[in-house]
Amino acid sequence: MDEVTFKSDTVLSDVHLYTPNQRHLMVRLNGVGQPVFLSQFKLLWSQDSWTDSGAEGGHLRDAHSWEFPPAGSGSPGGHSREGSPLQAGADTFGQEGARAQLDEDGDLDVVRRPRAASDPDLEGSPRDKVHPMILTQEEDDITGDEAPESPHSVIRIEHTMATPLEDVGKQVWRGALLLADYILFRRDLFQGRTVLELGAGTGLASIVAATVARTVYCTDVGADLLAMCQRNVALNSHLAAAGGGVVKVKELDWLKDDFCTDPEAPFSWSEGDIADLYDHTTVLFAAEVFYDDDLTDALFATLSRLAHRLKNACTAILSVEKRLNFTLRHLDVTCEAYDHFRSSLHALEKLAHGKLRFVVEPVEASFPQLLVYERIRQLELWKIVAEPAA
Repeated sequence: MDEVTFKSDTVLSDVHLYTPNQRHLMVRLNGVGQPVFLSQFKLLWSQDSWTDSGAEGGHLRDAHSWEFPPAGSGSPGGHSREGSPLQAGADTFGQEGARAQLDEDGDLDVVRRPRAASDPDLEGSPRDKVHPMILTQEEDDITGDEAPESPHSVIRIEHTMATPLEDVGKQVWRGALLLADYILFRRDLFQGRTVLELGAGTGLASIVAATVARTVYCTDVGADLLAMCQRNVALNSHLAAAGGGVVKVKELDWLKDDFCTDPEAPFSWSEGDIADLYDHTTVLFAAEVFYDDDLTDALFATLSRLAHRLKNACTAILSVEKRLNFTLRHLDVTCEAYDHFRSSLHALEKLAHGKLRFVVEPVEASFPQLLVYERIRQLELWKIVAEPAA
């Protein structure tokens, strides 16, 4: 397979289209005949370097063990220990970088993303075009000539690469990586807690949460998607085990008021699970699930319903990417899904009935980046705190 081709009615995550220094390995076909790939996401951290106590974000025993992605490798903005991502990117570019973008006549030389294997600038580009490698059952080496990574520094995720809109949960999205970074930064919020992910998709954020949380309820809908999520949890079980965390993959349909408790149904809830969820959950989180207005409405309705049923006060962390699209209806570039998400946040904050009130605030994305991806400025985090109404 030299090149991956995609139909016009499919959606492809940028994480998979341009992933630096990484190979996508096709390992199988899923239950609906879609190719499934295995990718590795490197964690630039060491579990041994964190302490369990301290201020927000924790402390490091050894400052030298903290690594950051180099500028330009998966994160054009880069990150330093101080300052915002955009400022860090500007500092690393510098005047020399600006001169390097001029040709011999002094004209601006714009480097564009490669579009095809025939592009003359493809070789040497900082971004790699996706070239999956198909594995056979006899092949055990999935890293080729690359140096083996420590199992505690890599998250292995099975995913698809191009899907219809209804199956986008089978891909990895930047918002999930941003949320994972925040979880690692705000260890104090997750440490030893029971937490719930809504619309977990491949389960990446839940897997990261399990490195610090006690119990993670990793939820979504669809037997094939949940089966993939369960496989990813199993692939990374050593990460959760090191911190004593447990991930429970469960079905949670936002369009239904009740949990699926049919013992014959896969990924159903036991009475004990439901009791544990209501009695102990303190954090809810979701990433990149705000692409359809009806689903956004259902998510906020589910979040409100759960918050009112939980025994403890809770915090919700939501990750979203502000995507701009040209629409014929407006004859302009708009971001309708994002605008609806913001309207839903505002409506939730203005709710005047019930025993809770919801406090909504943005989270500045200036925390350290421990996963390699593009932290573009369109990526946002929002925090919702459910408090008893006065």
